[in-house]
Amino acid sequence: MDLLNDPANDRHVKTLKPPPHRPLTRNLMFPEKLKNKPDWKLLRDHLQKEGRVSKEDLYKLVGDCNKLLKNEGNVIYLQDPLTVVGDIHGQYYDLLKLLEPKVGGNPETTKYLFLGDFVDRGSYSIEVIILLYAIKLNYPNTVYFLRGNHECRQLTAFFNFKEECLYKYDQETYDMLMDSFDLFPLACIINSKFIAIHGGISPDLKSLEDIKRLDRYHEPPRSGLLCDLLWSDPVDQDQGNMDGQWKGNEVRGCSWFFGNEAASKFLQKNNLISIIRAHEAQLDGYKMHRWHGGKDFPVVITIFSAPNYCDVYNNKGAVIKFENNTLNIQQFQYTPHPYLLPNFMDIFTWSIPFVAEKVTEMLYNLLQVGDQVDDEEVNEEDIKQFKEMTQQQNKQFDKQSTGGSNTAKNTEKLKKKIIFVANMIKMQKTLREQSESIIQLKGACPDKRLPRGVLTAGKSAIMDALADFNLARNADIVNEKMPTMTSPQQSISINKSTNSTSSNTKKK
Repeated sequence: MDLLNDPANDRHVKTLKPPPHRPLTRNLMFPEKLKNKPDWKLLRDHLQKEGRVSKEDLYKLVGDCNKLLKNEGNVIYLQDPLTVVGDIHGQYYDLLKLLEPKVGGNPETTKYLFLGDFVDRGSYSIEVIILLYAIKLNYPNTVYFLRGNHECRQLTAFFNFKEECLYKYDQETYDMLMDSFDLFPLACIINSKFIAIHGGISPDLKSLEDIKRLDRYHEPPRSGLLCDLLWSDPVDQDQGNMDGQWKGNEVRGCSWFFGNEAASKFLQKNNLISIIRAHEAQLDGYKMHRWHGGKDFPVVITIFSAPNYCDVYNNKGAVIKFENNTLNIQQFQYTPHPYLLPNFMDIFTWSIPFVAEKVTEMLYNLLQVGDQVDDEEVNEEDIKQFKEMTQQQNKQFDKQSTGGSNTAKNTEKLKKKIIFVANMIKMQKTLREQSESIIQLKGACPDKRLPRGVLTAGKSAIMDALADFNLARNADIVNEKMPTMTSPQQSISINKSTNSTSSNTKKK
């Protein structure tokens, strides 16, 4: 595709190639030589250059993939060799790294299982979906998707995927993709010994038949088995101990924490040895929950494949590689991506902190308090200047009042105003000088929240919040909860028998 023209030759970064001028054409995206399948390699490179796909071609791509997804059971069965991928969260350029032969493996020769959370938080969720759907259409028997908790209407509206769809396409496209997510399977059995799910197990899960009987073709509810498969977490305790088998998950605002007792009971009853899941950011990209001791096989394995999550976590990404009944972890680092303002913000909105700082400086100068003011106190010279400035007004006011108490009160009010404006100046200066770091710290948080007091504390507090994985996770923990808002339990029409058991890939 032709790149965007630069007739004025005024691009500041000459080494960065401009994006493609137009969306990929139908004959290039679906060439006849591939028998109407998408050219995923061309798509990969086109999207890497920030190219777009037309709405009509996106609809065809998703529609063709839907035919495959709705014919897969709630539980699919796979054998190694296999690469298992955790959360991706719209980090397209890290997905490209993951698909390299030295990391996850070339999709042409590698079987893949993706554990969900393809969208939200990152700015390239559309690109992630386009590429993965294109790969699945080319290799339908070796590429599989499971549903994550972010593949739903509630979270994509709360976070930024819906906003991304509206920015790059429209509401109709968003609704179409949500309907497609309703088709994703829920669990996978690997080598007849491992169960792979996005979140975790449930008090309502006794056997695999419970999953197979679920009606998955709708928005996940706020409780019950379908919710728990997407939302529950293993307890964060070295031995997996807790009071009782289940504990309400206050971090998520729904579902449960499960420990060693509940997990071991489920695994033993179903003749399995471990639970493989995603759903939680990990510093090393993975975590082995060795609740039976260091030498025993982990009861739960968490895998997370979005390195430097939200551009602030500084974590590694990882995938699990099964081969010859052995399990290996492959880690990888993040890949730099093109810069975008958070939540697809326009330049005018982004510039407001700069304008606000100048307005505050003007107000400060109008008060005539000098060049600098202490953060918490105002010196006597500042007060003296204000007294001289308002001397005539004070004398006239004193004639109408008894004593000088009112003058003292007015002076104190002026002093508080000076302190307020001085603090405003410091905050606005911090916003301007540290705008890049603040944007990183906000990441893709939908409510634009920053840790309390970080602006008034200045540059050092911002850099400290960016420097450590645990600090970033703690600042972001509020966004791990299920939103309190509700959305309709929309369902889609599936022309398929209700007996959803397993896919055609089941091996014995």
